[in-house]
Amino acid sequence: MEQQTEKKKRSLSLIQPTSIPTLGNYIGAMKGWPQFQDEFETVFGVADLHSITVRQEPAHLRKLSSDMFAMLLALGLDPKKSIVFIQSHVPAHSQLGWLLNCYTQFGELSRMTQFKDKSKQHPDNINAGLFTYPCLMAADILLYQADVVPVGADQKQHLEIARDIAERFNGIYGNVFTVPEPYIPKSGARVMSLQDPTKKMSKSDPNPKGTVYLTDAPEVIMKKFKSAVTDSEMSVRYAEGKDGINNLMTIYSVVTGLSYEEIERDFAGKGYGDFKAAVGEAVVEELRPVRERFEKLSADKAYLQECWTKGADMAQRVSSRTLTKAMKKIGFLLK
Repeated sequence: MEQQTEKKKRSLSLIQPTSIPTLGNYIGAMKGWPQFQDEFETVFGVADLHSITVRQEPAHLRKLSSDMFAMLLALGLDPKKSIVFIQSHVPAHSQLGWLLNCYTQFGELSRMTQFKDKSKQHPDNINAGLFTYPCLMAADILLYQADVVPVGADQKQHLEIARDIAERFNGIYGNVFTVPEPYIPKSGARVMSLQDPTKKMSKSDPNPKGTVYLTDAPEVIMKKFKSAVTDSEMSVRYAEGKDGINNLMTIYSVVTGLSYEEIERDFAGKGYGDFKAAVGEAVVEELRPVRERFEKLSADKAYLQECWTKGADMAQRVSSRTLTKAMKKIGFLLK
């Protein structure tokens, strides 16, 4: 009797094309994405529909979307192993997003932290899309019947509402959507700003020295690490109150695979200057292949277009089955 191979669970990750990803995005999640392709049936997308809740300059949005797609491939995502696509190329996202609007309560959406935060950041553009953003995010996940969704702390609330919407819909119409589980990546770590280590590294940091981007040139990366904020103790050890050194040790540990104890031993008796240079060099070498592949891929527009067209076709095939099932259950006439 033939042994049946166990079906892989499906994972889904989407990223907005609002900027080139940072070292924080890379260490927190993206570094582990290529390995997902062996463990899961994987879906990765550029969430360009989500990015227009904030006004975008059209040519800039096109470039950022193309660059983000190139970056996904540069990180090691393989279009033969994964569905890699651009969200707006698959109309089912907008269609299911609208349906789920009608199965989501106003009170649920008004409690979302991101809506409150972004409303403060953009008080002149508090649009309906910003408010109903979680319904589109739920559609992104539920369309692909994703079993797991890798999430950081800031996205946990969005996954919780996606689960609530799925359970509500299933409660009315039967088993239509897979209820997704959060997946916390094993190697993920929280990376803080190099200039204010009490805050998360962010592309919106007003101080450009605080954030390392995946496309930064080696000399730029070295400069940023050499000017990283530390403390006056001059001892490389992980301890409370040493936010700057703790952050550098976290980065160095993830990039080199060394434990905190090994790092402390290697840098015993050495100054912060030596340690900052070592962290910078390790990050330069870690990001070098990604940056070089990105430069090559982003220049090859024909290849990118071929990949995102194939990705959209694959995404459309999977998502349209879910959308048709949901529409049939609701009672729409199907053509």
